[in-house]
Amino acid sequence: MGKKKSKINEKKFLSGFFEKLDTLTKVHRLLIYLITFVVIGGVYSYLVFLPKHDELKREKQNYKSQVAKLSIFKKRASAILKYETLMAQKTEQFNQAMKALPDKRELPSLLTNISKAGSDAGLAFHLFQPANEVNKEFFKEIPVSIKVQGRYHQITDFFFQIKRLNRIVNINNVEVKSKKGSNRIDMSCKAVTDMFVEKKESTGKDKQKRKKK
Repeated sequence: MGKKKSKINEKKFLSGFFEKLDTLTKVHRLLIYLITFVVIGGVYSYLVFLPKHDELKREKQNYKSQVAKLSIFKKRASAILKYETLMAQKTEQFNQAMKALPDKRELPSLLTNISKAGSDAGLAFHLFQPANEVNKEFFKEIPVSIKVQGRYHQITDFFFQIKRLNRIVNINNVEVKSKKGSNRIDMSCKAVTDMFVEKKESTGKDKQKRKKK
């Protein structure tokens, strides 16, 4: 019963409201419509549009921030990729260089091969003397003083055979002296090969010795 009464009252109110509207002039009715539209629009803006607008603004700012971060990460990723590629190339070059350096076990056979290269070229050896090792940061230089006698083409053949060895051997300090009345020449040089040495970790005793010094 209560619900029916409330519905009847609502109908009476609405019918009375519209009857009053009919009695008003067009200007008054337009004003009422306009005010009603403004009120509804204001309520909608306050309750729905403004919160959504603020939320949209925050999302746009967040989007711009994420795009900026993504751009930074892409640049860093590109730099890391270039660095990794460069490191891979340098590592490969280093490994190739290490393969060309003799280790301690190969050194005697390498010296033998150097001497054999001279003999095969037809040179007469007057000196073949390995000198003291020269310590560098990651390797040791093994110099060998050489004095030979032979013809010019034999010396060039000797150098050519040294170049063809599967280990790096540098020829330095080359001196050539020709003999009067002979087609043979004296040649002295220094053959230098490098031997890779791995750094040993300092032991406790070594550290104590350094501290005492």
